[in-house]
Amino acid sequence: MKLHRFFQKKSSGSIARDRLKILLISDRVNCSPEMMNMIKNDIAGVISRYMMIDEESMEVQITKKNSMGGSRKSPFLYVNIPILDLSSTPSGKM
Repeated sequence: MKLHRFFQKKSSGSIARDRLKILLISDRVNCSPEMMNMIKNDIAGVISRYMMIDEESMEVQITKKNSMGGSRKSPFLYVNIPILDLSSTPSGKM
């Protein structure tokens, strides 16, 4: 794993490409961009109670793939959350 990539800022083109991917995926699974944003905000709110995260770089995706043991495709939620600090919580309590 290349750790230096984790700390690099994304270019505006890269961010726009990621947003377009999310839009396309959300459209395929009938989830509006507003709903995707609400899901992202809710997840960020919960996780940030326990550790410091980078909400701006957080990625949320919904994809369809075969469920376990079945041939039917089901939606799956994938979340990539960059963790800034595990040792302390934003409020100082753990």
